[in-house]
Amino acid sequence: MWRILVLTYGVTVYLGCLAVFLYLSGFVGGFLTPTQIDRPPHSPMAQAIAVDVLLIALFGLQHSVMARPGFKHWWTKLVPHEMERSTYVLFTNLVLVVMFWQWQPIGGVLWELQNPVARKIAWSLFATGWLTVLITTFLINHFDLFGLRQVWLYFRGRPYQHLPFATPGPYRLVRHPLYVGWLMAFWATPRMTIAHAAFAAGMTVYILIAIVFEEHDLMVFHKGYAAYRRRVPMLIPRFGFNAAATSEDSVSSVVRECSQQSGIRGSEVPS
Repeated sequence: MWRILVLTYGVTVYLGCLAVFLYLSGFVGGFLTPTQIDRPPHSPMAQAIAVDVLLIALFGLQHSVMARPGFKHWWTKLVPHEMERSTYVLFTNLVLVVMFWQWQPIGGVLWELQNPVARKIAWSLFATGWLTVLITTFLINHFDLFGLRQVWLYFRGRPYQHLPFATPGPYRLVRHPLYVGWLMAFWATPRMTIAHAAFAAGMTVYILIAIVFEEHDLMVFHKGYAAYRRRVPMLIPRFGFNAAATSEDSVSSVVRECSQQSGIRGSEVPS
C-alpha cells in the first residue's frame, strides 16, 4: 500500500508541475492566465518592486537550497528517500503559485516592437525558449528530473541509481542548455515593461548564482566534470570548425576521465 501511495504522490506532483509550467508560460507571455506579469499597477512602485524582488528571492532560495547535497542529507531524515525529488518539485510548484498570486504589476514600458516582422521574431524566440526547456529535460531524462523515475523504481522494488554520464545534443555546445532556454523564454518579448524586466533580470541573477553552486557540487560528485567544464562554454556556444573539434575532444576526454577516476562509464548529465 505504501508503494502505491508513493507512486500516486509522485504522479500527482508531476501533473501539478506540468500545470504550473503551462501557467508560467502564460504568466510571462501575458496570455490566457488570470494573473500575468504585465497588468495595470495597483500599488506604489517602490512597494511593488520590493514585493516582486522578494518573490524572486524566495524562488531562488527554495530552488537552490533544497537542491544542495547538505540540505538533502538533512531533509531525507524527515522525508522518505523515495519521495525526496517529488517533494522538491512540490515545493517549487508552491513557491511559483505564490508568485503567480502575489506578483505586483509595476507599469511603464521600456520598449515595444512595432514592426510586424520584429514582433514575430520576438515571439518565435519566446516559443523557442520554452521548447528548449522542455526538450532539454527529456534529453537529460525528464522523468528523473521531476521525480517520477524515483517513485517508479521504488514502486517496482528496485533501488534508485544515478543515470550514466552523457552529453546529448546541446550539451556538446553549452554546459547549461536548460538555462539558455529559460533565459530566452524570460527575455524574448515584443513589449518589455518594468515588471517584465525586473522578473527577467531577477531570474537571470538567480540562474548565474545557481550555476556557481551547481557546478561546485558537480565537480565534487563527478570527477570528469572539471574536464567537461574546461572545454565546453557555460551558456554561449562557440561556432566553427574549432568549436566542433573541441566538442568532440570534450566528450571523449570526459568519458575517459570518468572511467579512470571513478571506475564507471559515466555519471549524471549536468543540468
